[in-house]
Amino acid sequence: MKVNFTLTDAETLREYQENGACVVRNVLSAAWIEKMAGAVDRILENPGPASMEYTPRGNTGRYYGDFFVWRRDPDFDDFMRLSPLPPLAAEFMQVEELRFFYDQLLVKEPNTAEHTPLHQDLPYWPIRGQQIISIWAGFDPVTEEAGAVQYIKGSHNWGKFYVPATFGTKSDFADIYRKAGLETMPDPARLIRDNEMLRWDLDPGDVVLHHPLTLHYSPGNQTVSGRRRGLALRYIGEDVTYDDRQGTFMKNPSLSNTLPPIKLADGDSMHGELFPLVWPVNPV
Repeated sequence: MKVNFTLTDAETLREYQENGACVVRNVLSAAWIEKMAGAVDRILENPGPASMEYTPRGNTGRYYGDFFVWRRDPDFDDFMRLSPLPPLAAEFMQVEELRFFYDQLLVKEPNTAEHTPLHQDLPYWPIRGQQIISIWAGFDPVTEEAGAVQYIKGSHNWGKFYVPATFGTKSDFADIYRKAGLETMPDPARLIRDNEMLRWDLDPGDVVLHHPLTLHYSPGNQTVSGRRRGLALRYIGEDVTYDDRQGTFMKNPSLSNTLPPIKLADGDSMHGELFPLVWPVNPV
């Protein structure tokens, strides 16, 4: 039996399907928010081996990125498995089983000018399928001034698969993305200007869900004191398979050398310790 709607409603699901992104309010408890805010700060004090500092030396603020944090911090592990997010993802994708793909920590401290470029998620990833969803959870109040993520409404239905954009001018990922051989995105500023954008002010506990082909970006954090600690979690369903093409982020040695070998051939279903089953919690 498929998951019944208990954490949201059919209208919100319709909004997600038509627009490519939606917000669900009050998903996370105060206990989860407090726990994860502390966990994020621990990571910021002890950056991981695949982490990225996107703010150039000498600039104000800090734009920090990190990957697969759940593998080295038990609170991140608990959050991706035991929070309300797995059943929420299962509801939206209407799947019987759910695996975790990876988490991505994206922190913009106050007075950070660096933006996140307009991009789709799926071109970065070595996977194919329809049952893929991203959930963005913030642990601070988020406004446009603080760097709220903004989405081009309906862009997941354009039938486009654009070459990945590089986060940061000195990112180690730039060379590998150029190997993707995908269509170049038109002028991002024009796309943003000419299309309807979706953006929500968020309180801690609210989450945003988006389709992996929805174009989105975020400005810098222009506040003088407000932090923007955000965690993106990616969940996948039964129809997702491994895509061994060039140009995905997991081909970068700075990341792949920190992970166990991916013993999957092109077209294999996603399984193994790197992509754990997280829903149902206790499968029979």
